[in-house]
Amino acid sequence: MRAQDASASRTPRALTIAGSDSGGGAGIQADLKAFARCGVHGMSAVTAITAQNTLGVDAIHAIPPDMILAQVRAVAGDIGVDAVKVGMLANAETIEAVARALDELPRDTPIVVDPVMVAESGAQLLDPDAQGALVREILPRSSVLTPNVPEANALIRHGSPAPQDIDELSEETGNDAVAAALARAVLALGPKAVVLTGGHRAHATDLFVEASSPEQVVPIAGARHPDGAAHGSGCTHSSLLAAQLALGRTPLQAAHIARALAGEAVRDGLRDVGEGPGPVDVIGLARMRDHPA
Repeated sequence: MRAQDASASRTPRALTIAGSDSGGGAGIQADLKAFARCGVHGMSAVTAITAQNTLGVDAIHAIPPDMILAQVRAVAGDIGVDAVKVGMLANAETIEAVARALDELPRDTPIVVDPVMVAESGAQLLDPDAQGALVREILPRSSVLTPNVPEANALIRHGSPAPQDIDELSEETGNDAVAAALARAVLALGPKAVVLTGGHRAHATDLFVEASSPEQVVPIAGARHPDGAAHGSGCTHSSLLAAQLALGRTPLQAAHIARALAGEAVRDGLRDVGEGPGPVDVIGLARMRDHPA
């Protein structure tokens, strides 16, 4: 699928608003690699600094809200932004600053939100009392929301009203019909489209649904790679999707491409990096070593 000619006439620009992973596997480090993989210039507004490696998160330092806003204004005012990926937001003050920053961008700027709450290691990356603020302030501003199943269930618990069959949605997401209901329940919280990622389901199929046709849930199939390395897979997937939107593709086209490229990144993941789950490899480091020219 070719990008629109308007996007091809100059270098597309994507901004990640997210936390930093000192281990290089997730967060803005993963996001910038994903942007580069798609031929998109990447920029960043750091929301939090984590002391992190493949074994877990040792410490988190939230960036002051005014500094987050200043970072977004600096790149938007000079370079411009064709798409945004929003990741780790840490606390309610950060969420408020990011919501304000998003409102200062042109109204048609695509915004992909990865509702990061808990790291793969189990570390809490979003204050529990800030989850309601995430639903109220960020989801209605998002063009595409990319939750996994646990994140989707956490989000709908903060919706108003929450679905009556919430327990069923939590327990039976291996069932395609129930997973589709979960995706629609998240869509009702305000994003224009939802990609319910398949990593926590019985088969690794993403589900795409958008507000313009909520009755139509589109499956996006992909291979599962149990022998791969998946640290940073969620960050990488959402950033690939944002990069494709910056290239001018539709949300559904972008979701298909992001699923394929994220799957390859897990398949080619760096199992020899660190003592814990290795990071995904979205840019093909081994191929670069084998073919340096």
